[in-house]
Amino acid sequence: MAVDAQSFKEALAQWASGVTVVTTLHEGEPIGITASSFSSVSAEPPQILICVNKRLFTHRAIEEQGTFAVNILGQEHLEWGKRFAGMIPEIEDRLAGIDAASAVTGCPVFTGALAWLDCRLIHAYDAGSHSVFIGEVLAAAARGEAADPLLYYYRDWRTLTDA
Repeated sequence: MAVDAQSFKEALAQWASGVTVVTTLHEGEPIGITASSFSSVSAEPPQILICVNKRLFTHRAIEEQGTFAVNILGQEHLEWGKRFAGMIPEIEDRLAGIDAASAVTGCPVFTGALAWLDCRLIHAYDAGSHSVFIGEVLAAAARGEAADPLLYYYRDWRTLTDA
């Protein structure tokens, strides 16, 4: 028998994770969500994965569009993380004031992010309430210098401290 949902959530709250904004297009318009379920899969060929809740509109848009971008946030991007998590509902245009460009797929990449990866969807796997999307990385860029990432740990936003 599987563990109960509350125990599962309590255990995973102990896992610190980086914060990303996943973007895609719906009918030519940019949309996105905050996500921490992101990982590299392979360097050769370059592939990443994201996990997206099936109930989210962005989930359907990624399936239909077949492309997505992952924007890795720094500690100075807390508002972006909250905005795309729906925590600032008075901001209707979530991209307002964010310098965004497009690379290969047309999905928004945030030029001020720590890094971004522009992807073509190559696999989608059913995983309970979520889908695991595997993306082939078609383009990527990073700031080039170390910077402090935005983290999510124990149900709150965090930053790094030296050990």
